[in-house]
Amino acid sequence: MKPVPTLVRMIVTGLVVAAAAVGARWMWIHYQVEPWTRDGRVRADVVEVSPDVSALVAAVDVDDNQAVRKGQRLFTLDQPRFQVALEQAQAALLSQTTALAQARREDARNRGLGDLVPGETVEQGAARVAELRAAVAQATAARDAARLNLTRTVVYAPMDGVVANATLHPGDYVAAGRPALGLVDSATLHVDGYFEETKLSRIRVGDPVTVELMGDPRRLQGHVASISPGIEDRERGPSGDLLPNVNPTFSWVRLAQRIPVRIQLDRLPADAQLIAGRTATVIVHPTDPARRTRKAWL
Repeated sequence: MKPVPTLVRMIVTGLVVAAAAVGARWMWIHYQVEPWTRDGRVRADVVEVSPDVSALVAAVDVDDNQAVRKGQRLFTLDQPRFQVALEQAQAALLSQTTALAQARREDARNRGLGDLVPGETVEQGAARVAELRAAVAQATAARDAARLNLTRTVVYAPMDGVVANATLHPGDYVAAGRPALGLVDSATLHVDGYFEETKLSRIRVGDPVTVELMGDPRRLQGHVASISPGIEDRERGPSGDLLPNVNPTFSWVRLAQRIPVRIQLDRLPADAQLIAGRTATVIVHPTDPARRTRKAWL
């Protein structure tokens, strides 16, 4: 077997080294420079649905993970107590209204008699009318409040969404202002991509984006909606003398911070399962040629 000429070996070695250099350069640009990340999450606003009054739950009209429309009834509270309160308020208003009418008749009669009625009596009658007029206004407000409380015993969906973690059951006691169930706002579904700060110079608001959900081979189209204006500085905390308390660090390696970039999805397949919390890969396609590092180098 004849030995391989030295020139051939040098050419082969040079080609291998060149290919390795090209591959290393490509990998460096792809992983360190190009604006893409596997650290993406599907996000949505979760509305904590709370009753405006405290009472026992009479009926739950939705199931867990059920899609609901704005204005759809979610659950109903026990109403008899609020109905009784409304009837009491209406009776109190009727009593005050009757007393005011009687006081107005007496005041008109006293004024009509002229000098036959002492001036002090006329003044007392006018004061009585003013006092009862205020009492009627207060009773009217109490009646309206009781009626409002009765209507608030039925809780409706404030927007289109999906019921999340519904553990409410008839007989449970719910307090006013305390969350009773969660509602994922379908209109706010978006993707947050957490990009290294070294890649932000190649990302602009409006750039087209490709999103790949883990477990779904389809590519979703979107665009950069916004870039977060700030993140938490975990190395800095409060101190007693109002000076910044910065933790000392002895690390020789500086890690790039992750900055949230909000991605608005433009076109969605009808059967796309956008579940808040799903993992996504986010790829930004810069529209400015000066930011297309990989294509310019190639």
